[in-house]
Amino acid sequence: MTDAIQPVQAIALDAVLVEVIGSALATIVEEMSETLVKAAFSPNIKERRDCTASLFDAHGQAIAQDEGGSPLHLGSLMGIVDAIRSRFTDDQIRHGDIFIGNDPYTGGGSHLPDIVLASPIFVDGEVKAWAATLAHHADFGDRGHAHIYQEAIRIPPVHLVKEGVPQDELLQLILLNCQIPEERKADLRAQEAALRVATARYLELCERHGVDTLTAVADELLNYTERRTRAAISDIPDGEYHFEDLFDCPELDEELTLRVRIVVTGDEILFDFADNPAQVRASVNVVWTGLYAAVYYTLKTLIDPDISPNAGLYRPVTIEAEEGSIINCQEPAAVNGRSETCQRIVDLIQGALADAVPHRVTAASNGANTGVHFSGYDAERSRNFVYLETIGGGSGARYNKDGLDGVQVHMTNTSNLPVESLESEYPLVVEAYELLDDSGGVGEFRGGQGIRRKIRAEADDVHFWFDTSRQKSQPWGLFGGGPGRSAHCILSPDAAPVQHGYTVLNAGQTASIETAGAGGYGDPAKRPPEQVARDLEAGRISEETKKRYLPRDE
Repeated sequence: MTDAIQPVQAIALDAVLVEVIGSALATIVEEMSETLVKAAFSPNIKERRDCTASLFDAHGQAIAQDEGGSPLHLGSLMGIVDAIRSRFTDDQIRHGDIFIGNDPYTGGGSHLPDIVLASPIFVDGEVKAWAATLAHHADFGDRGHAHIYQEAIRIPPVHLVKEGVPQDELLQLILLNCQIPEERKADLRAQEAALRVATARYLELCERHGVDTLTAVADELLNYTERRTRAAISDIPDGEYHFEDLFDCPELDEELTLRVRIVVTGDEILFDFADNPAQVRASVNVVWTGLYAAVYYTLKTLIDPDISPNAGLYRPVTIEAEEGSIINCQEPAAVNGRSETCQRIVDLIQGALADAVPHRVTAASNGANTGVHFSGYDAERSRNFVYLETIGGGSGARYNKDGLDGVQVHMTNTSNLPVESLESEYPLVVEAYELLDDSGGVGEFRGGQGIRRKIRAEADDVHFWFDTSRQKSQPWGLFGGGPGRSAHCILSPDAAPVQHGYTVLNAGQTASIETAGAGGYGDPAKRPPEQVARDLEAGRISEETKKRYLPRDE
């Protein structure tokens, strides 16, 4: 992490030029992302948009990331260039190279299904930038999670394409370890196409403005983001802030207590995650890249959501966490479900800073990245299938607005898979897809509602894995607001019970996933009676819940 603002090159820059080129760089990553989505084969990418794209400078500092990507994907991108440059000398990195990697411990990733492709962009024989795409390859659901060796194939940063020549033997090795190799191959080709778009567009900018100007502007964009970040941190009252929260998941037999200490001093901020539990034999451990992504996302949303998502944001921030803990795990800890823990990291920071910046935080959202995996053999289509979905929930209320109902929150930003697409691709039928009544916490501003999605298997021996949090605890409210409803998974009576989130369904059996609601904000008695009446009429609350909105003396 760079500690100080770096001087730009001695090139005349003005605000208009910086803005024009900055917007052009942002447009490149958006075009990369759209290319990937339009060229992809799997529903998880082409429909749910579980992917992202970024540009880095020659040193691996992020200069642009697409706005449609998941914030957690930053954790699988931010270390990739450093990992490549640590494994290969400068003369081993050449024009036409494409590197592939996914390993959290050797490749800068955050979990194995997120496969990153990165390509150097050469100008006049020198690397001047890097382009990278990430896609979540939904292929590895039916595996154990005691350690990382069970989760998927691990790929350190290696050449997938070398000086324009595809490394087919490596690709064959990767595909041999996948359940649906044809889908994986097509999606990897889509990622490559996005990298080619980035290279072409970046070279067009170089031709128009000159490579030295582009390099200088990239430096200035980082410095500008740093200045804005420091100014925004200065608005937070100096002090030390603490918070702790409970964490559960189906893989764990007990709830864990997670903690954070935040110290604000002038224009710098420290996030101290000391005294957190040790890493566990479950998939919810977080490597440092995932932790950093969660912290940077939360800080950005609290201090200035319009700050550009580049590495200048990192400079005033210090993050400390014990090695070997659940939020800074060491090899060979399993990490596939790290998003559940990252969601709680967001809650910790929001809770800690609630008194300092009450008009910027929200009450706790659903606190999970509710993942469901159905896999098996589709006899009608004569092929294996893996269906992955992350289902939204309630969003926390804030000081002047109700929470949103049935949305992805914080570290996730994927779309839902339309029912028509799901049923046409897999031997599954959606029996219900609806908001959960009475699941949002009460308050002057009501917490958002969770979602019910009930799915019926149309084949035997369908392996079902359910991954969520907030089943044992409730998303907390703020300043008098009530908690949201907990999450649940309800199987049909004839189905085998879930063990640590896992079971097998046969044809006709169902799984009903009910995601958590969100916390309310403020005294419920202050909510206008007409809004309470509208909520009751719409079925958002029950008659029993309506009583909690009455003034205390009624």
